Parts: sequence; C-alpha cells; structure tokens
Amino acid sequence: MENRYSPADRKYLRRFGARVRALRRAAGYSQEAFALEVGLDRTYMGGVERGERNLALLNVRKIAAGLKIPEGELFK
Repeated sequence: MENRYSPADRKYLRRFGARVRALRRAAGYSQEAFALEVGLDRTYMGGVERGERNLALLNVRKIAAGLKIPEGELFK
C-alpha cells in the first residue's frame, strides 16, 4: 500500500476491510462469488478486505446490497 494515507487512515481502512470480510464469510460467500454478485472485480474486493482500497461511496452501497444489510452496518 502506498504511504499516501496516515497511520490512522490505514488502520481505519483495515478495520473496515476486516468487517466486510467477516460479513461476507458469515453470508456464506467466497470472495470471488461475492465480487461477481455485486459487480466488482475480485482483486478489488481483496484490496478492500486487506484495507488497501479507499472505497467510493457507490461501492459501499453495492457491498451492503450484496450482503442485504443497511450501509451503516458496514461501519459498526
């Protein structure tokens, strides 16, 4: 990951990614199947889950819709 993010930002992205991963697994999706379901590239989803991607708001909406949860649940 590039050093364009502060340590606090990187920690936040990693926590968010871990939350997405946990919810995806709880929903029974492999990373590849979930990426196909929500219309995002598998490598992009991997980057999200590792905290390497700063998501666009519309992608947050896609992920939440794919998990059938409100967007806010991703941030708990």
